[in-house]
Amino acid sequence: MRAFDSCRNAFNRAANRCFDVFPCLADPARRSSLGLRLALVLLHLLYAGVLFLFDTDLIDKTKQQPWFTALYGLLFFATLVQYFVTSSSSPGYVIDAMRDLNERNAIARQAAMISKQPASSKNGNLVITIDATQHGRLLHGSNIMPWTKLVLDLYPPGTSVRNCTCSYCNVEQPPRAKHCHDCDKCVLQFDHHCVWLGTCIGQGNHCRFWWYICGETALCLWTGILYITYLKSNISRFWWKDAITILLVITLSIFLLFLLLLLLFHRGIPERVYPFSKGVCSNLYGFCCAPRSLYSLERMPSRVEMEEKSRPYTCLDILTCRCC
Repeated sequence: MRAFDSCRNAFNRAANRCFDVFPCLADPARRSSLGLRLALVLLHLLYAGVLFLFDTDLIDKTKQQPWFTALYGLLFFATLVQYFVTSSSSPGYVIDAMRDLNERNAIARQAAMISKQPASSKNGNLVITIDATQHGRLLHGSNIMPWTKLVLDLYPPGTSVRNCTCSYCNVEQPPRAKHCHDCDKCVLQFDHHCVWLGTCIGQGNHCRFWWYICGETALCLWTGILYITYLKSNISRFWWKDAITILLVITLSIFLLFLLLLLLFHRGIPERVYPFSKGVCSNLYGFCCAPRSLYSLERMPSRVEMEEKSRPYTCLDILTCRCC
């Protein structure tokens, strides 16, 4: 027992020293997230390393056509970079949006108080007073509006504050916001909590997540094709190499199937009607290309607008691009 206690004390002292040098490791959640990211990087290196270690034909092809391996390496590097960018980005928390609005309101109040103070000219005869409303137009988002009123204006008239208040965070949720039990925060346009990324997918990083899924899917497809090509030309030479390669191909196929399903799911294939849909082309442009604020809030459509969106498309609607 004494030997066990001494070993445990030595381990605790070493862990405390490590936490002093790297404070980010002291938090269990961040430590788990860093371990997950390291595991994913090692998994990528494993698949690429085994491929180039076993396949001598691929090495010869690299010497003859270096651009082929260069493109593969570029996709490999870009996918990992996109992974770290997505996992480090904020999904857009409701509490952060509320704080941002409160800061803007404080700036607007301060600007309004300053504008009400008379400013004298140099000769002391003329007194100029700046209109607070005109001065507020010069500031982006400087109109003073409480968060509760802002959220209620996004819902249909008659909506109670209790119906849109989170029972965990005790903050008013805009439409499409939801509480994440893993992050213990409400997320704007909540999609899901990604375990591999260690963060939620919401309004702030949904586009980055989609592009990461596209890159990861392309990388898995390319790697799978290279593995199958190797098996066709080198099978039955070394049984242990074949066993390792087949095992990697099976696990890679599972990952690829999961990525394809996730990619199709995030394309948003319409089933009936989506309240916030603006058409296929407009949705794709706004999702992938259009610049927008991190805390952009969308109004809940009215009953008339919902009925209009649920109406089936006609030939005239297609010609007038109503579906787009």
